[in-house]
Amino acid sequence: MELRHLRYFTVLAEELHFGHAAARLHMAQPPLSQRIRDLERELGVRLFDRTRHKVRLTEAGALLLEHARPVLQSAEAAHEAMRRIRPGESGVLRAGVPPDTVPATLRTLVAEFTREAPDALIDLQEMTTDEQLAALREGLLDAGMVRHPCDTAGLECGPIARRALGVVLPVDHEQAGAGTVDLRDLNGQPLVIFPRAMAPRLYDHVLSVCGSAGFRPGAIRHARNPHFSNGLVLAGRGVHLNERPHSGPPEGLCWRPLADTPLSWQTSTVWAPRRRHPMIDVFSEAATAGLAAAGHLTGAEGSPL
Repeated sequence: MELRHLRYFTVLAEELHFGHAAARLHMAQPPLSQRIRDLERELGVRLFDRTRHKVRLTEAGALLLEHARPVLQSAEAAHEAMRRIRPGESGVLRAGVPPDTVPATLRTLVAEFTREAPDALIDLQEMTTDEQLAALREGLLDAGMVRHPCDTAGLECGPIARRALGVVLPVDHEQAGAGTVDLRDLNGQPLVIFPRAMAPRLYDHVLSVCGSAGFRPGAIRHARNPHFSNGLVLAGRGVHLNERPHSGPPEGLCWRPLADTPLSWQTSTVWAPRRRHPMIDVFSEAATAGLAAAGHLTGAEGSPL
């Protein structure tokens, strides 16, 4: 049974008039009559009772109509979905975001992107900075949201948003009551940090700044997942450098700002110039709004961390 024959049948079932149905289908009446006869022959039932002045559905026709409408609606939905992802039309944007992106950023990013590009799709993928950079160069992503410093050679970056880092501590830590914490006061304590493979340049930069400020960790413990990082700190296995928690630290932990804010997360959108199209601009603006919603401050592009 061809889909177009089902459509012819459905329109005729709604109009119950061959002339009106043919006009609605932008075809002549004789071919429509022939297609309906072909469908009846294929199914082995009579779908319409026809008289000189009246057309009405048979019982079999009424039953087929119940099944035909959902089929046609599903086919139209599938067609619309394919139209939306077809290159050169409204399209789909494949974008990477860091694994620890806070919910407020994602909510605002998606809402702003959808508002500005309602006919486009955004496919967000959780990826580390280095995974995003590799995927951008291989054409597997259209845009990303990465942490600096990183190797963006051959790529273009949007404005950088900055968020000062503080230290996550157990509430019974000796520095928990301080207004601000000096990095040198953490010297010798274990540090919980993301694995170097996630963002090698950023990892090296963080440890370099810590060392220059007098904080040389007694041990390094790696954690990709924020919950695991917090769990290690809560268990007394180290301290953790991160931005102020958007909804407050988990029970048993506290966050204290660093004196002189020597460290910050520095985030920007990035894309391959050869893949630039209007949706990347929309994504960049939406990402900036998302970072602002989480309390990031916009700084000058290319500023050092």
